[in-house]
Amino acid sequence: MSEALLVQEAGAAPAVAPASGARLFLRRLRAQRAASAAALVVLLLVLAALAAPLLTALAGQDPNTYHPDLVDSAAGGVPIGPFGGISADHWLGVEPQTGRDLFARIVYGARVSLGVALFATVLQITLGLIIGLTAALGSRWVDQLLSRITDINVALPIMVIALALLAIVPETFPRPVLIALVIGGINWAGTSKIVRAQALTLKSLDFVSAARLSGRGKWSIARRELLPSLAAPVITYAALAFPTNIIVEAALSFLGVGIKPPTPSWGQMLTEADTWYQAAPTYLLLPAGLLFVTVLALTVLGEGIRTALDPRAASRLRVGTKQNRVGTKQNRDGTKRTEEDAA
Repeated sequence: MSEALLVQEAGAAPAVAPASGARLFLRRLRAQRAASAAALVVLLLVLAALAAPLLTALAGQDPNTYHPDLVDSAAGGVPIGPFGGISADHWLGVEPQTGRDLFARIVYGARVSLGVALFATVLQITLGLIIGLTAALGSRWVDQLLSRITDINVALPIMVIALALLAIVPETFPRPVLIALVIGGINWAGTSKIVRAQALTLKSLDFVSAARLSGRGKWSIARRELLPSLAAPVITYAALAFPTNIIVEAALSFLGVGIKPPTPSWGQMLTEADTWYQAAPTYLLLPAGLLFVTVLALTVLGEGIRTALDPRAASRLRVGTKQNRVGTKQNRDGTKRTEEDAA
C-alpha cells in the first residue's frame, strides 16, 4: 500500500500534486500585472484582426470602397466633418482624398501587420534552431563554417538588403508573403547564436552524456533532450522578436517597398498619412498609435514571459508584483541593518 493511501486512511488531507510546468508558468505570468495587461491588449488586437470581416460587416463598411462625397475636393480631399469625418456610419472617420472607411482599413491592416510579423518570427526561429543545433552538434569545421556565416549575417545591414530584395522581386509575387520571407530569412542570426551557445552548454551535462552513451543519434538527442531545455530561451527570444518584426514591416511599408495599395497595413497607411498630419491628424495618429500600443504590449509581454520562464532573473519592468516589492523591501531592510551593525 502506498504512502498516500496510508496518509488518507489516517485521516490526514491528501497531498496536493505539484503544479505542472505549464500551470506554474501561467501562475507566474498572471502574478505580473503589467504582463497580464499586455497579454489582454495583445489578445484584443488578435481577435480584432481575426474578426475583421465580421467587424466591418457590423459597421456596414468595406476597406476598399471609395466615398468621394465624404471628402471636400475643393480643400484638397480633406474629410468632411469633425475629427476626420467620424460619424455613426464611419466610427473612426474616413481616409483623405478617397473617403475609404478608416475603421475597416485599420482592422484589415492589423491582419496584415500581425500576420507578416508572426510568419516572419516563426521562420526566423525555425531557421535559427536548425542552424544553431547543426553548428553545436556538427563537426568542428561545420561549427566554424556556420558560425562565420552567422557572424556575417549579423554584420550585414538588414534594412539595405531587405530594400534591395523587395525592389527586384516581381510585383506578381504576394507582397505580405514576400516581406515575411525576407524578414525571417535575414533575422535568424540572433536565434542561431542563442541556440548554439545553449546547446554547447547542455552537451556537457550528465543527462545528455547518458543519452549519448545509450547509443542514440545526435538528432534524436537534439529532439528529446536539447529542444525541451531550449524552449525557455527560444520562446523568450521569439516573444521579443515579434514586436521588432512589426516595426520592420511598418518601416518597409513606410519606405514604399512593403505592402502595396490597395491592401491596407499600418505602415502603408503611415506612408500615405505623412502629408495629412495637419489637415487630418487622425489619419496619422490612428495607425501610429496602434503601432505604438502593439509594440509596447508585445515587449512587456515578452519581458513577462522571460521572467516567468526564468524566475531567477529579475524583471526589468518597473511595475512588479506585490511579492517582488515585499522582497525588495526586505532586502533593503536587511542591508540597512547590516550597515548599522557594521558601524
